[in-house]
Amino acid sequence: MLLSENAYKKIDAELTKYPADKKQSALIAALAIAQDEKGWVSTEVIQDIALYLEQPPIAVQEVATFYNMFDIKPVGKFKITVCTNLPCALSHGDATAAYLQKKLGIAFRETTPDGMFTLIEGECMGACGDSPVLLVNNKHMCIRMSTDRIDSMLEELKQAAEQEQNAGSNAAVASAAIVASASSASSASVTLEHQANSADSVDLANLGKGV
Repeated sequence: MLLSENAYKKIDAELTKYPADKKQSALIAALAIAQDEKGWVSTEVIQDIALYLEQPPIAVQEVATFYNMFDIKPVGKFKITVCTNLPCALSHGDATAAYLQKKLGIAFRETTPDGMFTLIEGECMGACGDSPVLLVNNKHMCIRMSTDRIDSMLEELKQAAEQEQNAGSNAAVASAAIVASASSASSASVTLEHQANSADSVDLANLGKGV
C-alpha cells in the first residue's frame, strides 16, 4: 500500500457513492486523492489504485492520461495553468503566458530549478469574461491577472511555501498566514465554482495540497 491510511479512508468514502460492482466509478476521485497526497500520479500509484479498486491497471492508466489535471510526471509545488484558448488569447492570455515564462524562466511543461513552480498551457476554464485566467494546482482560479497581480501571486505562493516549511509542514499554519495576507487584494482568486462576486479578493490558502 503506497498511500496513507487517511487516503484510503477517503477512497472508501467515495466508493460508498456507487454500487459495489461499480468500483471503477471512483477512479477519478481515487486518483485525485492520491495526487493530493503524493504530488503526482506515478506508475506505482496507478498500480496501487488499480489493485485497491480491483480494476485492470490499464483502465486506471487510461483515466490518468486522459485528464490533464492528473500529472504522470513530477511537477512543482505550485502548478500554474494558463488558459490560452481563443477567447483568452484575444484578451491577453498569450501575453500572460509569455510573461510567466519570462518571469519564471521556464517554458510550458517545465518546472523551476527549485521545484516551486510548473507552468502548463490549459484549455478553456469557463471564465472567458475574466481573462487572463490562471488555475493554481487545479483547484484555485485566479482571474483578471495583470502583471502586477501575477507578481503578487507568485510572491504570496513563495511565502506560503516558506512558512509551511518553517512550521514543519504544518499546513494549517501556512494556510492561516496566507489567508491573513489575502486582505491585500493584490490578486484575484476564486474557487472552481467561479464565485465572481469575490473576484477582487485573494484566497490562496491550501494551494500546495495538490489537485
